[in-house]
Amino acid sequence: MTTQENTDISVINTDNPLYIHSTDLTGVKLVATPFDGTNFPKNKIGFIDGSLPKPVANATTARNWQRCNDIVFSWIINSVSPEIGDFILHSATAQEAWAGRNFKKDFSQGNDSVVTYFTKLKSIWDEINGMGMNPKCSCGCTCGAKEKQIKFQEYKKAVEFLMGLNNTYAVVRGTILMQNPLPKIAVIYNNLLQEERQREIDKSILYTF
Repeated sequence: MTTQENTDISVINTDNPLYIHSTDLTGVKLVATPFDGTNFPKNKIGFIDGSLPKPVANATTARNWQRCNDIVFSWIINSVSPEIGDFILHSATAQEAWAGRNFKKDFSQGNDSVVTYFTKLKSIWDEINGMGMNPKCSCGCTCGAKEKQIKFQEYKKAVEFLMGLNNTYAVVRGTILMQNPLPKIAVIYNNLLQEERQREIDKSILYTF
């Protein structure tokens, strides 16, 4: 163990959320049932609600934070279904994994209308954005990185929305995905609304005969 690591550990007392207890193991399930937001260790809650953000790389607590984040991350992975676990496995932080867990549960259309399905997705996107997990450029650079990041996020949302649609929209989805560039999410949403309404009209006409 290096001198820096010794220094990091010595300043952390047992009440500090950055302290790693002997029971804080990575390879076990913390609870018998999935997390519902209330059965999480109180002194580690900051790693999933954003109240304990990652310190700068040269901070004395940086290594402690990373160790604790990895442990909390493992708790989340070990306490969700394999499907959700695979989805959030490559998250950068425990906070991002926690948000991704909620997204995975709701990201398919199911029995929802296009409006309801899109509304649920948008609420999750807004939640993630509110957590500040999407990187933002504030340096005033002129390289175009900020614009590229915005376009990438729009593209990602569009694909997530399309891929979560029911298979009854497979033809429409395929047609949209073949477009280059991909339309903006607002345009895609309006197109799907029109498609849904047209199907309802066709169905009502069919039932009159």
